[in-house]
Amino acid sequence: MEMEPIPIQQQFEEVIASDNLLEVKDFINNQNISDVANLIYENPDYEIQIISTLSIHRAASVFKILDLMEQKRIIKKLPALKSAELLNELSADDRVDFFEELQTGTVRELLKMLDPEERKITLKLMGYPENSVGRLMIPNYIYVYEHNTVQEVFETIRRYGKNTETIDVIYIINDNGELLDDIRIRDFLLAPPQTMVSDLMDYRYISLNAHDDQEMASEVFKMNNRVALPVVDENKILLGIVTIDDILWVAQEEFTEDIQKIGGTEALQAPYLDINLFKLLQKRAGWLIILFIGELFTATVMQYFEHEIEAATVLALFIPLIVSSGGNSGSQASTLIIQAMALGELSIGDWWRVMKREFLTGIMLGAILGITGFLRIIAWQQLGIYDYGPHWFLVALTILFSILGIVLWGCMMGSMLPIILKRFRMDPAASSAPFVATLVDVTGLVIYFSVAYIILHGILL
Repeated sequence: MEMEPIPIQQQFEEVIASDNLLEVKDFINNQNISDVANLIYENPDYEIQIISTLSIHRAASVFKILDLMEQKRIIKKLPALKSAELLNELSADDRVDFFEELQTGTVRELLKMLDPEERKITLKLMGYPENSVGRLMIPNYIYVYEHNTVQEVFETIRRYGKNTETIDVIYIINDNGELLDDIRIRDFLLAPPQTMVSDLMDYRYISLNAHDDQEMASEVFKMNNRVALPVVDENKILLGIVTIDDILWVAQEEFTEDIQKIGGTEALQAPYLDINLFKLLQKRAGWLIILFIGELFTATVMQYFEHEIEAATVLALFIPLIVSSGGNSGSQASTLIIQAMALGELSIGDWWRVMKREFLTGIMLGAILGITGFLRIIAWQQLGIYDYGPHWFLVALTILFSILGIVLWGCMMGSMLPIILKRFRMDPAASSAPFVATLVDVTGLVIYFSVAYIILHGILL
């Protein structure tokens, strides 16, 4: 009978209990980077011992994938020399990503720990706008000139390749540092040693500008299936490269922020359990106040139609049904459109196609829900479950056409609002489900009582 493997956490506890420092070191250094990170999360009392036990290269790899609060704790607890060694070992883009989340005074102190060259690179990257490609850029890459031979390219790779993030692609520049082309390593491997680089060039390459938005860069990576892309300035001077691992982190952060905004809160920028309670209240209170003020208009609308409600109290029974139908359809449409825009499936230019599609969808969904409400009133009236009065059939028609109009309106508002916000360079996720629902609630009541007035005027109203 085959024995089940012992969980890593249990193995760690046994090794720690042995008090054998050499055994502890061997155990930790033989684990995968992700497993070491999990050990740190599960054993916060040993986080410094774990990081200190790792080789500096592996320690930097683990530090990179930890969440921000854990990174802060580790840097705060580590001895100054060990912190300096760790920060110097981090790649420039990961270091900048960490620094930009810290207070200015803390960053100033940590910058003093860096080697002069690393400090210079870090300050240069931090000079780029927040959320720009420049912040993600790695200044270490392999470049050659068009007059080099394939043999010289391999000599360059052997000399400098160890200090670069990737050698999958080699970049070709001229004497002015301008990017001319990028060539995959396999093309050099298959070419004779004396082949000139210029003979392999086709001058077709894809690059990013250092001031481009990180989210846009994510789309470029996705569309072109690359592991790294060159970064240039306005004069096409090659500044560095951006790799797919950093873009994946950006995509995850953007996804997390969008989900939080769709839920009706500001982006937390930190794990839920680690964020300060006062900051959590700040992040949530703003939207709730706006939504609350929006819902106050619902009361205003009901006050406006107060006489209609008094004359036909049966209309009040269906207000929750009317409000929820419009809000749900609007939230549904908004969520679908925001997701499609985030995935690059549609753009602002597709607004007319979206409108036509949601118009038809709204009519069909509204008809389904409206007929369901219509049949429900008829069934309850005929079965004697509830008496809607002598004009019950007109009430049923009111509900049918009201729901049809409100669901249609909800679909239109929910689909168009994200596109309008995007057009004005605002975050589409800000048109979150709660915001759309609140907006449709207010307008839905206007539609409901307007339809009721048209159908029941002179009879109940």
